[in-house]
Amino acid sequence: MAKKAKRRGRPPGSKNKVGNGKMTMTGNGRLAKVGKSFAKMEVGELRAFINGLESLLAKRVQEQRRIFEGHLAELQGYVSSKAAGVVRTVMQVPRKPGTRKKAAPKYQSRKDKNVKWSGRGMTPVWMREEMKGTKLKKEDFAIK
Repeated sequence: MAKKAKRRGRPPGSKNKVGNGKMTMTGNGRLAKVGKSFAKMEVGELRAFINGLESLLAKRVQEQRRIFEGHLAELQGYVSSKAAGVVRTVMQVPRKPGTRKKAAPKYQSRKDKNVKWSGRGMTPVWMREEMKGTKLKKEDFAIK
């Protein structure tokens, strides 16, 4: 069985066909096809055509500007909240590399409330001695 050849180009019935490029201004500010080429147009016709294009361009630029300014106003609140967080982060005093904040204590002795341990590193001697011979566990020394 023979392969079917692939179709190239626009599908049949597509709307955006390529025109001949000749455009003119209509009364409502829209572009319409020009019947004759620009080379054959009179100077007055060309001047009117150019003026119409300039006014249409100015109108479109104003519309786009209004749209973008609306988007910018929406983003302004979002950006200001994010920027405030970034400024706070950047303005903090930089710490030395390799140093940590001292860990908050998580455990304390049952006998002496002034003896505390953060839970980092090896189990302290005081905790091992208090747990020895009893059913106490590490969680029993937790600060509530």
